[in-house]
Amino acid sequence: MQTINKIKPILVTGINGYLASWVVKQLLEKGFTVHGTVRNKSNTEKFQHLIKIEEASTGKLVLFEADLLKENSFKKAIKDCELVIHTASPFIISGIKDAQKELVEPALKGTQNVLHLVNQTESVKRVVLTSSVVAMYGDSCDIATLGNGIITEKSWNTTSSTNHQPYSYSKTLAEKEAWKIVESQNRWDLVVINPGFILGPSLDKNNAGVSNDLMIKMGDGTYKTGVPKGTHAIVDVRDVAKAHILAAFTPNASGRHITAAESQSFLNIAQVLKKHYPKYPLPKRNLPKPLGWLVGPLFGLTRKFVTRNFNYDVIFDNSYIKKDLGMEFLPFEKTICDHFKQLINDKLI
Repeated sequence: MQTINKIKPILVTGINGYLASWVVKQLLEKGFTVHGTVRNKSNTEKFQHLIKIEEASTGKLVLFEADLLKENSFKKAIKDCELVIHTASPFIISGIKDAQKELVEPALKGTQNVLHLVNQTESVKRVVLTSSVVAMYGDSCDIATLGNGIITEKSWNTTSSTNHQPYSYSKTLAEKEAWKIVESQNRWDLVVINPGFILGPSLDKNNAGVSNDLMIKMGDGTYKTGVPKGTHAIVDVRDVAKAHILAAFTPNASGRHITAAESQSFLNIAQVLKKHYPKYPLPKRNLPKPLGWLVGPLFGLTRKFVTRNFNYDVIFDNSYIKKDLGMEFLPFEKTICDHFKQLINDKLI
């Protein structure tokens, strides 16, 4: 059990990220002081949206430069903090040239560097770590091998590697390392948030990455031929940010937390959008798996990925986060429509 002093600063790593920006926004609006890390403070365009949020809030944002791959680079930022929210980790699923350098090293070494400093900083009481539901399974077909064919907090990804699903592999290694480090001491505790596929509006139109890419291709006709059949664990970015804050300030919070609202397919996303935005060339059908296997490489998907993920449903149990953190989720339709509306407003579709 940990009670965090709300007057103390809170370290949030990688604050200009899609999710981290929402974490910072919600903290600032609650009046907290946030020690936020960026790689380069001189590149103000990357975090200008957060400066504007700070100006309109009762909280305070203090910026620090830090690099996941450099030991002790978070030392100044962590000073006097009782709470650390570690979100920084690359999210890349296609176009990867060197998975070890682009994904595994930043995720694993970043977690090690941050948590080793936590061990050295007497003020820290709790770390909230952003992991992922993909640390619980590698490919959608793996879910059938889990207990009752359902993902729970007991599930671990055992099939990913640097050569197949390297992003999932990086998240699995990083989370396992975090649990290993926390178990070596008894001063601070670890609470892990495991989001599904995050959608919803971005605070900076350049920040949503993979999430924006999907929604843009939904609306611009790229996926007009069809989308892969199968469901995914979907969650609103605003809910994931809220989950981090609940994890931080719920004294008895513990363990891993599947953070996903619903299991939904890409076709369901298109059908929801079609009701509100009928003029856009949204997909109307599922893509046959043989065709997906054939054209997958053109979209950055290996044939092994298509074989093991198309036509499978992601089924999960999110009851623990509701019980442990009192979590309530936004409606799926609001998530999708808010995201799409923002892309239209930002002239990205």
